Amino acid sequence: MNTIHVDVVSAEESIFSGEARFVALPGEAGELGIYPRHTPLITRIKAGAVRIEKADGSEEFIFVAGGVLEVQPQCVTVLSDTAIRGKDLDDEKANAARLAAEEALKNAKGELDIARAQSELFVMAAQIAALRKYRQKK
Repeated sequence: MNTIHVDVVSAEESIFSGEARFVALPGEAGELGIYPRHTPLITRIKAGAVRIEKADGSEEFIFVAGGVLEVQPQCVTVLSDTAIRGKDLDDEKANAARLAAEEALKNAKGELDIARAQSELFVMAAQIAALRKYRQKK
């Protein structure tokens, strides 16, 4: 079977390490799909869902809050400050964080505060979308 090794690592822990047939994730310029023997690549990724089709045919979903992707012909590495397994995503926490980010945006005083609030709001919206995608696949 033709597979590629995949590692998804957050600042706190290794989230996934294993063999996969295919990986899809949100690149800065659009969705990226990676198969074994992909051309080497280093790029930034946006907040969203990483979908890993494992060697046994099952799927693993992981939310990442942006980061860096490195692709080598036999290995894919996703580095993100925040990465959460699909099964660990919490709808209530994500919605509460989205509401807090919306409130921070309303109360922002300067450009830096606005930029931080917009960034947090974008990440929370991406996390909620990833959660919905994960639930649809279950």
